Amino acid sequence: MISSDKLSDYDYSSHLEWLETNGLGGYASSTVTGSNTRRYHGLLVAAQHPPVGRMVMISKLDETIIINDKRIDLSTNQYPGALHPQGYQYLKSVERDLFPVLTYETEGIQIKKTIAAVQGENTTLVLYEIIKAPASFTFELLPLYSCRDFHLLAHANDSISHHYLFDDGLFRTLNYEGCPEVFIQIPGAQFTESKNWYYNVEYAIEQCRGLDYKEDLYSHGKFSVTLNKGDKLGIILSTENPAGRDAFSLFSKEKRRRDALVKSEASKPDIKRLALAADQFIVKRGRLKTLIAGYHWFADWGRDTMISLPGLCLVTGRYNDAKNILKAFASSVSEGMLPNRFPDYGEAPEYNTVDATLWFFHAIYKYYHYTKDLDFIKKMLPILQDIIAWHIKGTRYSIKVDSNDQLLSAGQEGVQLTWMDAKVGDWVVTPRRGKAVEINALWYNALCSLSELLKEAGQTKEADQYTKQSRVVMESFNNQFWNAQQQCLYDYIDGDYKNDDLRPNQLYAISLPFPLLLSIKAKQVLDKVTANLLTPRGLRSLAPTSQGYCPGYGGSVWQRDGAYHQGTVWSFLIGPYIDALLYVNKNSKAEATKLLKTFLLHLDESCLGSVSEIFDAEAPHNPRGCVAQAWGVAEALRVIKEHDLI
Repeated sequence: MISSDKLSDYDYSSHLEWLETNGLGGYASSTVTGSNTRRYHGLLVAAQHPPVGRMVMISKLDETIIINDKRIDLSTNQYPGALHPQGYQYLKSVERDLFPVLTYETEGIQIKKTIAAVQGENTTLVLYEIIKAPASFTFELLPLYSCRDFHLLAHANDSISHHYLFDDGLFRTLNYEGCPEVFIQIPGAQFTESKNWYYNVEYAIEQCRGLDYKEDLYSHGKFSVTLNKGDKLGIILSTENPAGRDAFSLFSKEKRRRDALVKSEASKPDIKRLALAADQFIVKRGRLKTLIAGYHWFADWGRDTMISLPGLCLVTGRYNDAKNILKAFASSVSEGMLPNRFPDYGEAPEYNTVDATLWFFHAIYKYYHYTKDLDFIKKMLPILQDIIAWHIKGTRYSIKVDSNDQLLSAGQEGVQLTWMDAKVGDWVVTPRRGKAVEINALWYNALCSLSELLKEAGQTKEADQYTKQSRVVMESFNNQFWNAQQQCLYDYIDGDYKNDDLRPNQLYAISLPFPLLLSIKAKQVLDKVTANLLTPRGLRSLAPTSQGYCPGYGGSVWQRDGAYHQGTVWSFLIGPYIDALLYVNKNSKAEATKLLKTFLLHLDESCLGSVSEIFDAEAPHNPRGCVAQAWGVAEALRVIKEHDLI
């Protein structure tokens, strides 16, 4: 719980965000101040075509207390040159356990507010409990609509519908043709029509990102109810008609679902919070499942999904979800490649990745390790063998095994294929063409994993050929990637050129299930990474001593993407770092635990209870990018559970 005087500091509290998700890709999210600072914030963000097609339907619900003819606004909005109103000053505490809970206090009235997204539907619940009140008061609620694609902004127009229906506490309106209908159920409420545009609402984070940041929001009017001490008010916001439903009954059902998810972690608060955060990324895709890469703006990406799957699904015991995710991506394999991402608007999947496919092998291998589900593995084996065959003969983007050394090479002009994939216009910031170090660590692990799985399936002859190939890869890797001068690994090799930028990618040579380096070299790599890249929030993507290093992440799109992999700290890299630390020294559990405890202080720093995507390279390592990133949560949770830490 956060209950300090800091909450009355707008600069502090406006950077504390909360997130509720619904298992469809939709969500509710804002800052604890109630002021939306992003275009992606909204109280009801609906996924029309799960997990995509997301629209901000209801931007916010502004609250006002009226007592003794005095109006006290609990809401906050930023307009040009002004914060109005300034309800954040009445915020006394914020808690994020199963749900975000905010407590306000003013004029002797104390109100507890809980926000909950309902699993499996585009529905948000807002629950109020009157803890203290000296007398009856009127509670006024003003819904503000945008009804637009969550990447865009709305402005005053003549197309919005001014029509609505209100009867017995149920309000409904279809603001634009082609948009979902909006329903607001407030039991016992009166409605006062007041059709208005609220102009130039500003989103501070968008302004900092160098993007359009002003929006006009619409409302048909206000709801009002009379409340007393001890009263409870449950509001349903939905794209489905909630007639006959009760907000508190829906809340109780959702609470039971979440309690069940973390029942075994009740005595371990950090693990419990991470497990609840993990649940937010697991969503529907058709009849199967997938993983949202990050909130607010990412959908499902092949690389992020496969890296995240062990931490989000396997260590949490969600084996059926893991299987359905693997099925979903297996059905989209093309020319031996896993999709890089599924676009937002139903276009064909994009295949511009070299590592997502290799992480697919890792995810399947880990799935078998946890489940011993040999029947499923047998169905996957032909797909995995076909992928290897495509990589040997060559597939898209010059992804092909070098027949001389059996190492995997990839890359074409103007294409970014590794996880360091920032691109602005035609500028590929870190092209890394040729034989990248982590790609070949993954390639080696793919061969070893496939060999092991074939043996489990009784196909020893087929397994032997991959074992032999992996041995050649290991020998070639050690001969070509070792940088004797710096006592670590080259980042990539392109013909005769060997890139010696000090990056975290080399960790994968000693962090994956089948390491490529023995003890002495492994320790030298770890020491080099620790000295140059380790921070309290993860690993830098480039050492400060390297050319092109960027100490901060911010500014225009060009500036941000130029810094994305040029020093910026990535939270998910705490996972392979801990793996490597314990590979080098099995007695380093105390050190690993200390690192993780410091890392997890971040759970109260940005999006409450979740892990940000990236951080500035230099102290104080301010959080940047997505406020809730799947692989950041997943890798922290995975190493805690797999290595029995904390």
